[in-house]
Amino acid sequence: MIVVAGEALIDLVPGGSAPANGALPALLPQRGGGPYNTAVALGRLGSPTAFCSRVSTDAFGEALLTELRAAGVDVAPVQRGPEPTTLAVASIGADGSAGYGFYVEGTADRLFELPAALPEGTRALSLGTCSLVLEPGASAYEALLRREAARGVCTALDPNIRAGLIPDAAAYRARFRSWLPHVTLLKLSVEDAEWLADGTDLDAALADWLAAGPAAAVLTRGGDGLSVRTRDGAEHTVPGERVDVVDTIGAGDTVNAALLHRLAEHKALSPAEIASLDAGQWRDILGFAARAAAITCSRAGAQPPYASELA
Repeated sequence: MIVVAGEALIDLVPGGSAPANGALPALLPQRGGGPYNTAVALGRLGSPTAFCSRVSTDAFGEALLTELRAAGVDVAPVQRGPEPTTLAVASIGADGSAGYGFYVEGTADRLFELPAALPEGTRALSLGTCSLVLEPGASAYEALLRREAARGVCTALDPNIRAGLIPDAAAYRARFRSWLPHVTLLKLSVEDAEWLADGTDLDAALADWLAAGPAAAVLTRGGDGLSVRTRDGAEHTVPGERVDVVDTIGAGDTVNAALLHRLAEHKALSPAEIASLDAGQWRDILGFAARAAAITCSRAGAQPPYASELA
């Protein structure tokens, strides 16, 4: 089983064309949150998946759990609370790229507590995004990462930087560096990697991060494709899949899910197994992730593909 831990929230996405006379656009609520999207994508791909988070008991929270169940995701590890659901207001650029403003004060997912144990048979744990920034929950997720890594669980990290939520960039970069000895697979967009590198040459930064712990680091470049660099210095790249982009919401989260799903199919959910993958296997894994992300980009909102769409 793959467990995804982190926030579940509601994206408020502009709907339709811009209204005339300076009126504000209608905002359509859609389920979201990087870890949440990753869990839904894994479930739709057919991987046994559980979601570990704290979700509101409000109507938005109920809708979030309904979609997880529909995707076949086990929600037994989800904690519940009466606080409101986090809201993220999305703005969509001309190229389909998404920016976000967040409403996070006093919301349920910030109050996540370290669970006593993950479900029986957990082989991998995926974390990232806002959940590793917003306290007090961030410290609980960090403790979960360290505990499960010590147990030999494969851990995947996608920082998915939201700079507007990070009050002290230097402190966050140092904290990110402290997580790496406990991370098996690091996944970053090139934008996130450059932000974390903070002016350091990106190749040098990747080498430094890999030396700290991860067996491999996957770098996404939007329509230009994906690449992976392994700890021994090997690098493999696949091109992006050409598609008419509606928006990029959930594309990176789909990559997270597709990588873990395909790694599991290659029986490569440990540092040693990841290190043993050859060039052909990596091209298969990265190509699968590129195809999955392209489908997500071809439709509005975070709507990752089903296994049948990638057959």
